[in-house]
Amino acid sequence: MAHPGGHGPGGPGGRFLTEEEKKNQPKVTKALLVRVFSYLKPYRKQLSLVLLLIVISSVFSLAPSILSGKIIDEGLIGQNLRALVFYIALSLGVNFASHLIGVAESYINTWIAQHITFDMRNAMFSHLQKMPHSFFTGSNQGDIITRMTSDIDGVERVITGTFTSILSNSITLVVALIAMYRKNWILASIGVVIVPLFTLPTRRAGKTRWDLTRQAQECNDEINGILNETMSVSGQLLVKLFGKEAYEYERYREANGRMIRLNIKESMAGRWFFVILRTFTEIGPMLIYLVGGLLMMRYDADLTVGDITVMVALLSRMYMPVNNLLNIQVDWVRAMALFTRIFEYYDMPVEIENAADALTPEGKARGEVRFDGVWFSYERRSAQGESASAAAAQPEAGAVSSEADAAAPMTYNLKDVSFTLKAGDCIAIVGPSGSGKSTAVNLIPRLYDVNKGSVLFDDVDMRKLDLTWLRTQIGVVSQETYLFNASIRENLLYAKPDATEEEMIEACKKANIYDFISAQETGLDTMVGNRGLKLSGGEKQRISIARVLLKDPALFIFDEATSALDSISEAKIQEAIEPIINSRTSILIAHRLSTILSADEILVVKDGAIVERGTHEKLVNAGGVYTELYETQFKAQVPASDHA
Repeated sequence: MAHPGGHGPGGPGGRFLTEEEKKNQPKVTKALLVRVFSYLKPYRKQLSLVLLLIVISSVFSLAPSILSGKIIDEGLIGQNLRALVFYIALSLGVNFASHLIGVAESYINTWIAQHITFDMRNAMFSHLQKMPHSFFTGSNQGDIITRMTSDIDGVERVITGTFTSILSNSITLVVALIAMYRKNWILASIGVVIVPLFTLPTRRAGKTRWDLTRQAQECNDEINGILNETMSVSGQLLVKLFGKEAYEYERYREANGRMIRLNIKESMAGRWFFVILRTFTEIGPMLIYLVGGLLMMRYDADLTVGDITVMVALLSRMYMPVNNLLNIQVDWVRAMALFTRIFEYYDMPVEIENAADALTPEGKARGEVRFDGVWFSYERRSAQGESASAAAAQPEAGAVSSEADAAAPMTYNLKDVSFTLKAGDCIAIVGPSGSGKSTAVNLIPRLYDVNKGSVLFDDVDMRKLDLTWLRTQIGVVSQETYLFNASIRENLLYAKPDATEEEMIEACKKANIYDFISAQETGLDTMVGNRGLKLSGGEKQRISIARVLLKDPALFIFDEATSALDSISEAKIQEAIEPIINSRTSILIAHRLSTILSADEILVVKDGAIVERGTHEKLVNAGGVYTELYETQFKAQVPASDHA
């Protein structure tokens, strides 16, 4: 909402900290300030130029007020046309020069701010790319995006706004005070005493309007909530089915009425504020005229009409910087809070990273995997947010330190898991939901590191292997397929940027998706939509399989790749998977019996431990967990003739 004079709650005199901001004010330490200003250090030459331009601009901006005395005394009262024209022209010239300098200062300042935010965005993105998978599964995605965008964008506003405002307002105030005291110390002192009075109504009215604006915002949020709930497809259907149209209308009408009343109050608070403000701002000049007149008439002071006019003009120029500096505390606290939020992310430890002497084996990997007494917990966090298993995650670690255990008691998701997958073999992992199946396979590409024990890839502890090399050797097809909002071709090329058309077509044929692609008008250039929403679940999954095939990894992992699909889509994917598991080293987490039967060994996991292992025939007759799974999940998949 617009306000007279443009002074909203965020403007001069109207900036106040919210209760939450007051409660969470960051502790401003020397270390924090040094860190903040370290981002300015690479641009110190440009900053020095900005400072110089601010000084020159501040001096030039006050020149017209000072020259107004010459215009009155020498031009008008002295009736000297030549002097009048000269000082008017000089005043206009200096004023124009001040504006030009302001443009240059603004450009350089913006250039510095943009380059600092460029550096910070790149550093943040690079750092977040190194965060473990647990960071993204445990963090709010909106918060991550906010830190990357709004928070770092706020740095630009801090540099071009808060820091520059402190400098320019301080310099303008100092120059104005020097000029006033050089003219007449008595009138200057009166001006200094009066200036704080200007800020009293400003702050009082500003706080009132801030409270009203906050209430209006809360009301607006409530209205938006009603609209989001009732105007969505699902919400509107619910309203109609329960006959709540009248109820929802009254709810909206009441909130809308409160919004209107708050807007009227806020607008009128602004009007009364400016009546009071103008009254106070007129007191200062009147007092200077009165005292200046007394000095001229009664005490024969060395003052002229032009001198008094200059003092009044300088007093008016002092008001804005004084008011801004009195309110700069709010901007400063918010700026420090902004940097603190950004630094919180910068300071998060990189838990999954290459060892200093990481190995990059030559040639094609075999894809062999061995779990050797693996213990793992997702809850491995200390109070400071650091990984309590940092020591145990080192390549040589074989046990968890007692200090780590004391800092973070654990509920293990995997308990002493050991198994071996040989090259060319296939292992199926089955078990109840939440038993640790996906957790186990997530350790293989080092999305997490074990707390105890080790996972070996081709007989080497994977913590000793180069992380990029390791992940290029592993292909994962998960239950939740993710496709970028791009074409099928671009999604495939994500796995192999230099893949030829023939290679992509071959991968799509093996994935049983090429018939669908060739039937599309634009073929491989068909757009899949946001997260692949233009495709069915089965089509997305088969494109995902084609993408992994194009990657050509040494080890294939299928993690519940068909669990959320209809029977037709599931059958097509099954046709694509079976040749892969018959010819490649692979791990299956599946609920389809035919897939499990293709495995060389079945591991049965319950409560994070391997409780049974063996072939289907052996396990189904053992009367254990697998037998129960077979009776409840798998038996229905066996043709009726096979039950006889």
